[in-house]
Amino acid sequence: MKIYTRTGDKGDTGLFGGGRVSKAHIRVEAYGTVDELNASLGVCREAVGVQEINEGLGRIQNDLFNLGASLATPGSEDGTAKVSTPHLPDARIEEMEGWIDAAMADPPGLRSFILPGGSRGAASLHMARTVCRRAERAVVRLGEQEAVDPLVVRYLNRLSDLLFAWARLENWNQDVPDLMWEKEQD
Repeated sequence: MKIYTRTGDKGDTGLFGGGRVSKAHIRVEAYGTVDELNASLGVCREAVGVQEINEGLGRIQNDLFNLGASLATPGSEDGTAKVSTPHLPDARIEEMEGWIDAAMADPPGLRSFILPGGSRGAASLHMARTVCRRAERAVVRLGEQEAVDPLVVRYLNRLSDLLFAWARLENWNQDVPDLMWEKEQD
């Protein structure tokens, strides 16, 4: 199997279930940003030292392939795909909420905003969080124009919270303090 197909050489791409759109189409932007998020999580997996975070990131990377397939498939009016795509597990959102609660149990409570950074793993997780927020914005824009499974937005929203919590946990476990935002600089 060849990697190149030449079918997109004029700036369009094929969607699951048929049809072609411009590579600048909001749908392509949405699933492309989810793909970028997935790649960011791959970098995180190489940087984090907490095994539970690494395992969770692996599950999420697989979920993001399912989520991307859903976004790459034009849907019906109710947001369900016209062709069968891998299912995004509904229970994963509750599982992510449990992971958030567990991650926030050890680090001290927050009294101010924190700056992205600290350990290499935490900085990677913060970077992935910003990509996740961008993916969420792209999916919301798509949803304003076409039907999108509402679970996708909920999933990305919760994932960005989880990545923040895991960044704090990673710093805590690496004995690296969070970087606190200083409102006034001299």
